[in-house]
Amino acid sequence: MTDLISTRITADHLRGALEVEVTDRGVHPHRLPAWARRQLGDPQLLMAESQPSGVRLAFRTTATHVELEALPTKRTYPGAPPRPDGVYELQIDGRPHDSGSIVAGDEVVIDMVAGTAETHPGEPGTLAFADLPLGAKEVVIWLPHDETVELVSVRTDARVESPLPSARRTWLHHGSSISQGSNAAEPTGTWPVVAATSAGVDLVNLGLGGSALLDPAVARVVRDTPADLISLKLGINLVNTDLMRRRALVAGVHGFLDTIRDGHPETPLLVVSPVLCPMHEETPGPSAFDPESMADGRLAFRAAGDPAEVALGKLTLQVVREVLAAVVEERSIADPHLSYLDGRRLYGESDVAALPLPDRLHPDPETHRLMGRRFADLAFGGEGAFSDR
Repeated sequence: MTDLISTRITADHLRGALEVEVTDRGVHPHRLPAWARRQLGDPQLLMAESQPSGVRLAFRTTATHVELEALPTKRTYPGAPPRPDGVYELQIDGRPHDSGSIVAGDEVVIDMVAGTAETHPGEPGTLAFADLPLGAKEVVIWLPHDETVELVSVRTDARVESPLPSARRTWLHHGSSISQGSNAAEPTGTWPVVAATSAGVDLVNLGLGGSALLDPAVARVVRDTPADLISLKLGINLVNTDLMRRRALVAGVHGFLDTIRDGHPETPLLVVSPVLCPMHEETPGPSAFDPESMADGRLAFRAAGDPAEVALGKLTLQVVREVLAAVVEERSIADPHLSYLDGRRLYGESDVAALPLPDRLHPDPETHRLMGRRFADLAFGGEGAFSDR
């Protein structure tokens, strides 16, 4: 093989990231800007936004051999089964070509019982993609949806150029860990990427594991981010963190939508309620780790709230759907570009027997793909909120 050309990765090569931080070791794509990270500061949110769900490295080249050097951060949970390494998927002109993982990197040991985290520094690793077809092409490498990564360099056997601007519509989506892709097998298998691929739009994914909590800072990020289409999948994190009561939810949803409308007054805006989650349909949060599953070497959750407290304003998924539907119905009288989608149309009662939630909270890879196809049909097709009719 001829000597490889090393290319420093810049923001021009990254799609789906809202900010690119230059570090001592490379560049770190972020899904929230620095001011929002400083203002929010929650460790769970900071971990989630640092994981590049929906972010991809893109460039044009005639190369037939591509190497990506990167430094991932691996998470280890004592007592829980080992997590799989993050997956990188290479596409050529929009078609899958190869995938792989980088096993090296930093390690963060997270003790969920003690609430502590300890970092063990590691070294970058290299992932090689060989036998790319001859000729000019656009190469896209989808980064792991659930593993923090710093990108060091791209090495190729031909020069690299920045990608051409996209003419497709930009869809910005905000949601929970399900929207980030929890339990999906690969970055293009998360339901938002499946939907975006099917609909032919460019995705900016603000799915933030455990952190779709109506934070005003996130609303301002959505407000300030260029987008042709916006969707908000709200509810499950509000229940499983036991963050607020019904009275605060109503005001919080109105405030969140008000802020977004300040920057996107006529952008199609779709509010999506939670998918079915049997343990929280009638039982409030918080969600808790199931000690029996941990003893069996599995990770699963249970509902730790008391159904009797719903009368006092505690939230269940049924309550959240009722509130979201009512708020959208009221606001849509004056806002014809605002719509509502019941999340149970993506995953509902008829799906539970064949596709149960493995950990009682997150869908499996097959269900992610199903949800993505359904969202594409419901939102982008026919008379859907995002139809380009």
